[in-house]
Amino acid sequence: MKPASIVAIYLLFWVISAFLVLPFGLRTPDEAGEELVQGQANSAPVNFRPAKVALRATLLSAVAFALFYANYVEDWVSIEDIAPFQLPASLAESQ
Repeated sequence: MKPASIVAIYLLFWVISAFLVLPFGLRTPDEAGEELVQGQANSAPVNFRPAKVALRATLLSAVAFALFYANYVEDWVSIEDIAPFQLPASLAESQ
């Protein structure tokens, strides 16, 4: 796998991981017992910590990418394992 592909795939894993971990640990003003600022949405978090989100996303994406790369190298799960139908003849001949 080329280095540019590694970086691109890792960044995709990181963005997906960031969206997955984003809601964990957030509290709304109602939950925290704080007053709303004028113009603030009721669902806006009072304790957003972007560094913590970035750290969690980095850890999760590192684990996910490690599993992806290990599968790429070791070929644990291939397209033949997950394809519900047979491969087209042109692809089957090339393998």
